[in-house]
Amino acid sequence: QVQLVESGGGLVQAGGSLRLSCAASGRTFSSFTSYAMSWFRQAPGKERERVAAVSSSGSNTIYADSVKGRFTCSRDNAKNTVYLQMNSLKPEDTAVYYCAARVTSRYSNSVGPPNGMDYWGKGTLVTVSS
Repeated sequence: QVQLVESGGGLVQAGGSLRLSCAASGRTFSSFTSYAMSWFRQAPGKERERVAAVSSSGSNTIYADSVKGRFTCSRDNAKNTVYLQMNSLKPEDTAVYYCAARVTSRYSNSVGPPNGMDYWGKGTLVTVSS
């Protein structure tokens, strides 16, 4: 079993910044470099969407158009942690943010599709006030 624990959510004013973290661990947890990591979000009444992802190597990242230029996804393989730096936050960024892991080849450059994640965290709430 692999556990993903998100942290860093909270209340922030529009234009502000937050950094989310997602730490991976578990009894059956293999090398963190075998997982491509993604950040998803789900706002009330809306479908869950992937906002960012990083390959297991860390060399490839993708972003949803809605966050491109404002969010940065990165990972520290030594700390088994993935981050989502969120700048210039907007009220429409308000959502529960989840991290998810997909098993992949070690040090792969692929982030994989947004479906079929192997593990999910429980989420952290981000609220952006206007």
